[in-house]
Amino acid sequence: MNTPTPVPSGTCRDAPILKERGQREVFCGLTGIIWLHRKMQDAFFLVVGSRTCAHLLQSAAGVMIFAEPRFGTAILEETDLAGMADAHEELDREVARLLSRRPDIKQLFLVGSCPSEVIKLDLARAAERLTQIHAPHVRVLNYSGSGIETTFTQGEDACLASMVPVLPTTDQRELMLVGALPDVVEDQAVSLLTQMGIGPIRVLPAPRSAEAPGIGPNTVFACLQPFLGDTAAALTRRGARMIQAPFPFGEEGTTLWLRAIAEEFGVDEDTFDRVTAAPRARARKAVANASEALRGKSIFFMPDSQLEIPLARFLTRECGMEAIEIGQPYIHKGLVGPDLDLIPAGPTISEGQDVDRQLDRVRAARPDLTICGLGLANPLEAEGLTTKWAIELVFTPVHFYEQAGDLAGLFSRPIRRRSLLNLEAAE
Repeated sequence: MNTPTPVPSGTCRDAPILKERGQREVFCGLTGIIWLHRKMQDAFFLVVGSRTCAHLLQSAAGVMIFAEPRFGTAILEETDLAGMADAHEELDREVARLLSRRPDIKQLFLVGSCPSEVIKLDLARAAERLTQIHAPHVRVLNYSGSGIETTFTQGEDACLASMVPVLPTTDQRELMLVGALPDVVEDQAVSLLTQMGIGPIRVLPAPRSAEAPGIGPNTVFACLQPFLGDTAAALTRRGARMIQAPFPFGEEGTTLWLRAIAEEFGVDEDTFDRVTAAPRARARKAVANASEALRGKSIFFMPDSQLEIPLARFLTRECGMEAIEIGQPYIHKGLVGPDLDLIPAGPTISEGQDVDRQLDRVRAARPDLTICGLGLANPLEAEGLTTKWAIELVFTPVHFYEQAGDLAGLFSRPIRRRSLLNLEAAE
């Protein structure tokens, strides 16, 4: 295969991790429904929660309920929370009404929330009962979207992990790509792999439940997102084997991700070069143009999206930035270890969050760019710091070669904006 990218002699793989436990500033896992409901065409996500949950989903998705989206909220009233009503009976009734009105639903997810978990509502038992009632037309699964202990991208992880036990069994050698991406980006990945002669290629989540991938001892899988730890563990328990590689952000990350899969399937060097040469060149040129404003700038990642470590690798290796601190809500070295191997030693690696202490470190460091959640961005901007919303990195297509320049541009735009504001103030 191609000559591996040189790895610095000292990297962040074995760097000490600053573990913090305190107040956190993150969205809840219900946010994942916003992209999952678009990806899974015959699924419906029924959140068992409060009116606040309903408002969050409608506001974040930018659609009103009369638009017939593939999500909704079964609202827990005061009588449910006080134990004065049988929440299971009410849930059964609401599910029956939903399915009678929406016969296109083939897979129904009962999504737990903070309120449903506080009152110990057993949605796993409810899912089993409702599956028996509505089978074979509808399969009912459940997962937690609560933000009590998790960050917002783990909603997708919990959803996909809930699907793994019911995937069909197969002995066929297949490649499974795991993680939800915009269709146009997923098509790019599948096209590159197909041109190398790799296949069959299956995707989790599939657009429709009838197209769900099989799994067995000959299945190998590659994660597309660095927050899928529970899903990867569930697939491994079913006998599949994970291909470890840096995540496909930027030219380098995409090439290493593709190379790891190509080596698994015995693709020769000439074929790999023929397929990747042109898009690699486009990606390098796009990143070089978009990252001009980033070179020599410092960056501080506050923990939010679980993308922080792979993005820090991209920014330090391909865009010439200096990372001061790389904070991530949870660090799963089985997933992000290959990215840590490529980040030069130096930045603080932190896991979890104590927001007051972390804000003190941001103010002391005064980085050129701070990646943080929505709730922290405006206060930091008011203090003269330049920020980038972490959640935008999840909702924007940023994977693989053709998006590499756009990914660099997401970070360079705030810095250019700050430069223009400073210039106007000086005039």
